[in-house]
Amino acid sequence: MKKGLLFFAATLLSAPIFAGGILTNANQSAAYLRMIARDASTQIDAVYYNPAGLIKLQDGFHLSLNNQTLFSKRTIENKYPLLNESKYIGDVTVPFFPGIYAAYKTGDWVFSFGFNPSAGGGTASYGAGLPSFEIPFSGIPASLTASGIPTTAYTADIKFDGTSIFWGTQVGASYKINDMFSAYAGVRMINAVNTYEGELKNIRINPTFAPLGLNGTSFVKATEFFTNMASMFGSLAGIDESLQPLINGGGSALTLAQAQTANYLTPEQVASISGGFALINPSIDPSTLNIAQIQGAYAAASPTLLGKQAAMATNASNTQDQTVDVKQTGTGFTPIIGVNITPNDKINIGIKYEFKTTLELTNDTKKDVVTNMFPNGAKFRNDIPAILSVGIDYKVLPDLKLAAGLHHYFDKDANWEGKEKFVTDNLYELSFGMEYNVNEKILFSAGYLYAQTGVGQGYQTDISHSLSSSSVGFGGAFKASEMLTINLGILYTQYVQSQKDITYTNFGSVKETYNRNNIGFGIGFDFHF
Repeated sequence: MKKGLLFFAATLLSAPIFAGGILTNANQSAAYLRMIARDASTQIDAVYYNPAGLIKLQDGFHLSLNNQTLFSKRTIENKYPLLNESKYIGDVTVPFFPGIYAAYKTGDWVFSFGFNPSAGGGTASYGAGLPSFEIPFSGIPASLTASGIPTTAYTADIKFDGTSIFWGTQVGASYKINDMFSAYAGVRMINAVNTYEGELKNIRINPTFAPLGLNGTSFVKATEFFTNMASMFGSLAGIDESLQPLINGGGSALTLAQAQTANYLTPEQVASISGGFALINPSIDPSTLNIAQIQGAYAAASPTLLGKQAAMATNASNTQDQTVDVKQTGTGFTPIIGVNITPNDKINIGIKYEFKTTLELTNDTKKDVVTNMFPNGAKFRNDIPAILSVGIDYKVLPDLKLAAGLHHYFDKDANWEGKEKFVTDNLYELSFGMEYNVNEKILFSAGYLYAQTGVGQGYQTDISHSLSSSSVGFGGAFKASEMLTINLGILYTQYVQSQKDITYTNFGSVKETYNRNNIGFGIGFDFHF
C-alpha cells in the first residue's frame, strides 16, 4: 500500500504536460506543437520522432534548439459533505521545457543526439492541497459532536508544491539500407528527479466543552485540544484509585457534598469527579451517589477512559503541524529501434519502438508526515512503458503535405507497484496534421491528436489520474536563410472529464471529478552547417 502511494505521488508530478502516455511527454519540439503528427518526420526533430528518417537529411551537421512555455490547470472536485470547499485547483507552470537535437550525416550514416524532458518538467502547486489530504481531518467536528462535544467547523493551512524532471539523453545511429529502407538503433538514458515540499499546519476547531473552558465561539488548535483531552481522560481513569484511601478511612457512604464539607475532598476534586460523569454516564446525577458507588462507576469506565485517552493522544499526533521535504531519484535506460520506409517520392513511413524503461526511484527524505508516507531510503518501481509509434506523410501536392500517426503505450506491462492492475486497456493516440508551403520561405501547419486512456476507476485518484483528451496545434516555419529555419507553434489540450464513485463510512457513495486543460507555446531554431 505504501509503495502504491509512492508511485501515485511520483505520477502526480511526472505525468505528461500535454499529449503522451501516463508517464511520457510527446511534445518534444516546436514543430510538434504546430503540426502534432511528426512520426514520419525527416527533419531534425526526427531524432526523437522518427530517427530512422534522419537519413533523408542533407550531408553535414544539423542542430535544433527548442523551448516551450507550458501552462496546465488541474481541477479536482469532491462532494464529500464535510469539506469546507469541494473544488481544488492545481497549477503547473513550465517556463523552460527544452529540446536539443543534433545529427551528423555522412553518406549512408547519420549519428544523432537528443536531450529533452521525457516526463514531467514542471512545478505543480496545490495551494489548498487535495481532497485526500483534507478529508481525514474534515470529519473532526462531526466526530466530536457525535461524542457529545458540539463542534461545527474546522480550518487548516494546506500547501503542496512539487517539481519533476525526467531528463532523457539519447544517442544512436541511422543507416541507409537502400533507397526505400533505412534503420536506426539507439538508447536513451533517463535521469529522474522528483522533489516534494508541502505542509499541513494550523488545524483548528471550535468545540464547546465546559471542562476545558471552551464555548464554541473561538477556534483552538486541534492538537492542543486533543492533548488536553488525553490528559483529562487519563486523570478520570485514575479517579477510582484516588478514592480508595477515603473508602479505607470509612468514608464510603458519604456523598460528594458531605466529603467536601468534611474536607476529605477539595472543591476542585469534587468538580472534576462530578464533571466526569458527563463523559462516562451522563444519565446519572453523581450528587445522588455515595463515594463507593462513584468509585464503582469510575472503575467500570476505566478501560473505556484509557481507550479514549489513547485515541485522543493519537488524534493529537495526527493533527500536529507537519511538513514534507523529499527528493526522489533514479536512472533507467530505454533501447530504441526504428525503420523508415519510402515506397515512392510522395509517401514516407516512420516506425519506432521504444522498449520499456525499468526505472526504480529512491526516497531521500528530510521531513515526512506522521503517517510516514515517504520512508527515507524506500525504493519503488516507476517504469516508463514501451511505446510503438507509426506515422505516414503523404505529399498531396508539391506544396501540401498530410500526415497521420498512431502511438500505442504498453501500460499493462509496466511495473507500477501493483497499480498497473487497474489498467484495463493500453493507452493509444491518433494524430493528424498538414503542412502548406506558402512559398520557399514560409509554411503554415496545423494538427489534431486524440488520446484514449485505458485506466479503470480503480486507478483514478486525486493524486494521480489519466484522462482521454483532444489536442489542437497550429503555427508555422520561416526559412530565414539556407542555414536557419525558425519554427513557431501553439498547442491546446482539453481533457475529457472523468468521475469516480468513492464510498465513505456514514456517507455512502460520493463523486470525485477530475478535469484539466493545457496550453503551450514553442519556438525552435533549426540549423544546418
